[in-house]
Amino acid sequence: MGKKVDRFEELEVWQESTELAVTLYKHLKNCKDFGMRDQMQRAAVSIASNIAEGFDRQSQKEFIQFLYIARGSCAEVRTQLHIAAKVGILQSTEA
Repeated sequence: MGKKVDRFEELEVWQESTELAVTLYKHLKNCKDFGMRDQMQRAAVSIASNIAEGFDRQSQKEFIQFLYIARGSCAEVRTQLHIAAKVGILQSTEA
């Protein structure tokens, strides 16, 4: 059995999702397509934020619901990365 997690900051998925958001912010800081940049950044931040919010609800049912929302935000970021690579905002190695 795994160890009990007391804080969302201990969750590996939260840690990795915050790293994703930070990485996107760094790679997009000079992006002139403000709409795409802002949407990607908001969606990336939403992943970690929903994991944290769901965890702090203290109900397993609510936590699972917020994980589904975070998963949707992740799909949104993946889609935006594909588009950004195709239009030249990011190189495909970055996306």
